[in-house]
Formats: sequence, C-alpha cells, structure tokens
Amino acid sequence: MATLYLIPTPLAKGVEHHGLPESTLSTIRSIQQFVVESQAMAQGFLQWVQHPTPDYQRTHRILNKKTPPEEIFSLMDLFNHGDVGYFSEAGAPAVADPGATLVRMAHDKGIQVVPLVGPSSILMALMASGMNGQAFTFHGYLPIDSSARKRALQDLEAASSKDSSTQLFIETPHRTEAMLMDCKAVCKGSTRLCVAASLTMAEERILSQPMEHWSAQEISSFSNQPAVFCIQAQS
Repeated sequence: MATLYLIPTPLAKGVEHHGLPESTLSTIRSIQQFVVESQAMAQGFLQWVQHPTPDYQRTHRILNKKTPPEEIFSLMDLFNHGDVGYFSEAGAPAVADPGATLVRMAHDKGIQVVPLVGPSSILMALMASGMNGQAFTFHGYLPIDSSARKRALQDLEAASSKDSSTQLFIETPHRTEAMLMDCKAVCKGSTRLCVAASLTMAEERILSQPMEHWSAQEISSFSNQPAVFCIQAQS
C-alpha cells in the first residue's frame, strides 16, 4: 500500500544537510512523486538533498492556498502509482499550511501517513523560550489588520495569564517588526516575549525577556526575518 510521507524543510539549505537526519534523507531520495507549494522550490530542495532522479522523471503536483478543493481531491490519484512525499516551502509540513487537507484525505482513504524527522520551528522556539512547555497553544497567523491584531494579542495575553500557558504564533517576515511594535504597545510590561528568528540559519537569533525590557533597537533588529513568537503572561 502507498504511503504519504510528510517532509520537514529547514530554512537553511547550505552545503551540509543540517536538521535532516540520514534516515529522512534516504526516504526522500526513494520517493518519485511529490506534492509541493511551488515547482521552483521543489526542484531546489530536491537538488539540495541530492535526489538521484532527474526533475523530468519525477512527478511534482502543486498544493498551495490557491488550490481548489476538487484539485486537492484529485491528488489522491497519485497513490495509485506509489508513495507520495509532501513538503511546504519551509518548516513542518501540514502545520499552518493547506497540506492538512491532503493529510486528512489520506487518512479517510486508509492511506498510511508517516511524519519524517526534522526541524519544527514551533517546538524549537518553545524549547528556547524558557516558557511553559507543558501547557501551550499555537495560533498560526494573527490578523493582518493592526487593530484586530492588537485585540488578538490582548486575548492571548489574557488566556496565558489565566492558566500560565505559553501562546505561540507566527508572522510573515515583512510584518515581523510591526508585530513586535504591536506587542510592545498592548501587552503588559511583565509579560514575557520570546522571538525566535531565522531558525536553522547562520543568522539565527533568539531573544526572550519581559516586554518592558524590549527596546526599539531590538524590535527593529528583527525586521524582515521569519520568526516564531511566544508570550507568557504573569498569572
């Protein structure tokens, strides 16, 4: 029976395969069919992991936020021809991306789903934050509108204060600085904020401290970097 393999992709793609163990690399190299976010990204990633099969001999199907439901359903036909690997542009697949729909359909069809070992920015950020690792919630992306985003931050802070939990979320690189400014504007000074930016990359930077200690310089230094945010309020 065919298997759906969920492939994590690190942000850093240097000469060495940092973050991907040999068992994961071996499995990726054995797969001939892939569901990906973009053709160019897929070719670059598979070249980086030294996939032995030429691009033109592999099957690449696109799944992104613009893919209509009926096209996602048609991806099930791939399993009639063998195993399928799914990966997104970066990070853990099917987390905060449309791949979850593919995974759900695979389960409904009785197809085995195997998550491969690799980096998870959410857990890496939580590990490095110094915050509660036993009670935490991931919220994906917060609203784009600043007013709505500020209200969401206040709600997360209140939830964290109520049960001493860590609240995690992400933002696109070009809005990282705006997110930090909103955190500074609405969260209490005693609330702890961790920003884990450019994880697995040479410029990786993680800063965790009470909101009152965050300076304008520190906020601007995270501009245009992919980041995971963690907050924990005082109970």
